[in-house]
Amino acid sequence: MLKAHIIKKRRELQVNVSLELEAGAALGLFGASGAGKSTVLACIAGIEEPDDGYVQLNGLQLFPPSLLLHRRPLGYLTQEPGLFPHLSVGENITFGISKELASTAGQQQWIATLRDRLQLAPLWNAPASLISGGQARRVSLARMLARRPALVLLDEPFAGLDRQLVRELIDDLVLWAQTIGFSMIAVDHQAEVLKRLCPQKAIVLEQGTIVQRGSWSELYKAPATPLLESLLAPL
Repeated sequence: MLKAHIIKKRRELQVNVSLELEAGAALGLFGASGAGKSTVLACIAGIEEPDDGYVQLNGLQLFPPSLLLHRRPLGYLTQEPGLFPHLSVGENITFGISKELASTAGQQQWIATLRDRLQLAPLWNAPASLISGGQARRVSLARMLARRPALVLLDEPFAGLDRQLVRELIDDLVLWAQTIGFSMIAVDHQAEVLKRLCPQKAIVLEQGTIVQRGSWSELYKAPATPLLESLLAPL
């Protein structure tokens, strides 16, 4: 479903990563800060343009050349909610959805499901500028999923949130991945978070390159590098 080879030069390193992900699968990108994980996601999302390589999603060429952001059938969630402060919560969630699609019964039901599951009904008409940080994360999650993306990219979207909310959001994502059938690539500095989101597959990056691929049990049993061993060590 997703085939990508990302080559991106940074001042301190060069990212050179190849990956494939089948439909409905989940992949965790793990490694120390500055390893190039976020760069890989940003290049797939189209926020950054690779220096070389290719990105294909369901046969659609995302790069090269760079496909416009609004034409990419994917969702991208980061630490920053990126909401429009002058719009209400409901308007933020439905932003960018065509009137034709928004008027269908199926889409209206899906929006209602997101609203209720993420406990956003009491906030629906509130200005986005007046809600809390945790509420804004839930709104940004709903907005990302409202279009039913084929691929979801998560770049540490749970950083700074309390553990209970993180558990709830992870449970929601896992449930919806099964319901909608989207694929998922997640980045997080906590192995435990990635194990819950992407229990089967992981890729470990160091200095912009892949040093290990495998299941989490394989990573824990035989970490490929001393750095990975230290990252996986219990606190």
